[in-house]
Amino acid sequence: MTGPPRPGPTRVLMIHPRFMGGSFWSFEKTSRMYGAEYPMPPLGLATVAAMLPDDWPVRIVDRNIETLSDADIEAADLIMTGGMLPQRADLLHVIDWAHSLGKKVMIGGPDIMSSPDVFAHVDFVVVGEAESVIGEVIAAWRNGAERGRFDAEKFKADVTHSPIPRFELLKREKYLQMTVQYSRGCPFTCEFCDIIELFGRKPRTKTNAQILSELDAIHALGYRGHVNFVDDNLIGNKKAVKQFLPELIRWQEERNYPFDFSTEASLNLADDDDLMAMLSKAGFLGVFIGIESPDDNVLNATKKKQNTKRNIAESVHKVYASGLAVLAGFIVGFDEEKGSVGDAIADLIEEAAIPIAMVGLLYALPETGLTRRLAKEGRLHPPLSMEEALAEGSADQCTQGLNFDTLRPRAEILRDFRTVVARTYDLKAYHRRVRRLADLLRFDHANIDVLRSGFMKNALFVLRLSWVMGITAKEGKRLYWGTLLHAARRDTRSLEAVFLSLAAYTHTGPFSRDVLKAIDAKIASLPFEPATPALAAE
Repeated sequence: MTGPPRPGPTRVLMIHPRFMGGSFWSFEKTSRMYGAEYPMPPLGLATVAAMLPDDWPVRIVDRNIETLSDADIEAADLIMTGGMLPQRADLLHVIDWAHSLGKKVMIGGPDIMSSPDVFAHVDFVVVGEAESVIGEVIAAWRNGAERGRFDAEKFKADVTHSPIPRFELLKREKYLQMTVQYSRGCPFTCEFCDIIELFGRKPRTKTNAQILSELDAIHALGYRGHVNFVDDNLIGNKKAVKQFLPELIRWQEERNYPFDFSTEASLNLADDDDLMAMLSKAGFLGVFIGIESPDDNVLNATKKKQNTKRNIAESVHKVYASGLAVLAGFIVGFDEEKGSVGDAIADLIEEAAIPIAMVGLLYALPETGLTRRLAKEGRLHPPLSMEEALAEGSADQCTQGLNFDTLRPRAEILRDFRTVVARTYDLKAYHRRVRRLADLLRFDHANIDVLRSGFMKNALFVLRLSWVMGITAKEGKRLYWGTLLHAARRDTRSLEAVFLSLAAYTHTGPFSRDVLKAIDAKIASLPFEPATPALAAE
């Protein structure tokens, strides 16, 4: 179906949907401590914006930090939007809103890649990585197409041709950090993970010059501060990243370290001293690592074998010894878990001294090995309808996982999950882990200019945090000052990580209490379930 051609400039409004419900990753209260409003900007939209014709006016509206009006939508010729699963409810709302005003909508992104049929009612659907099909998409629009679906061949997008994102379209002052992406894909085979399904098992990296040009662009806009490499596993291609880091170190040195960094990596990072040293010297302050479970049987069954045959706490401590802080993810709800898994995970978090731990319920994401297996076994729950997705409104699996028939009684799994959350975010336990983090961090390879400049830049943040946690808090004031004194006595260079960890609690503390209330309500609503025979016999 085609209409009149559209040869002239197209006014594009890109809309980043709101993350719905309570999300572990929102960190809005923590962001406000820094004078920001939200952790990260929509890098995907900024990247796609750079692929559009130069004469197309583009504007980005992020509904997590600003309002969207009828006038905004009516001023555009084309609405572009998309997002991840936790944004689906608001994404569907935005699509309906734009349609109600007579606007064409084009969508893409991870949720659309995984569940394109949910969005079959949308005018233009891009499934896959935009680099592969953007030319076809633009040509179809200019030729007057009214609808279309564009499927990119999986894992074939050449990221070395991906343009520098249009960072100037982002309201940088409203975000806690800026973001870049060096690679896509991960070499591992975790059954529950959709990254390898979306982006492949052979990590594709940008060129060194390419990523440094992106950092140049951010630097030229006057931004100084934290930059997050949003790669799902920065070290997935170790050979490439080891060739990149020396150039990043030189780039930082030549500009007096304007940025510090964070990223995600796999636990085998702890096995490579040289790599950790380079990351630390380049200005990386921390890494998020998916640990998931302390049980090798669980890890083997879910094909996360890179975490097995090791003392996980000792591996985390090795990362600390390189000057890198660790945030970690854990999951409750695997088939192979024993009834004591809640305490086992909480014990590991305590032993490893991980202050910030994301604990979620297992969720079978679309197009994953886990989902295929559960469907074959007849245990997978049907996907949510549009109405159910809008009503659900949860932003992550902290309260909305287990979308399948569990082998253990569901209430038992939820009680284990509750144990982990309650123990992990108990205020005294949290401060205890922060103090141990200060003891374990070493700075032999760290660039001290980064630590020092970060502290000075954030003096106002320290004052805000001290007011909230050390003066006006209803509880924990002595713990706060005691933790700072402990870190200062141990090594003042650890104060950066200590302040960041304490600031995170302004979000994770209240969030954990909300999670506990939601889980208690879920447990209370469940019918009685007898223990499964296999587990009862153990």
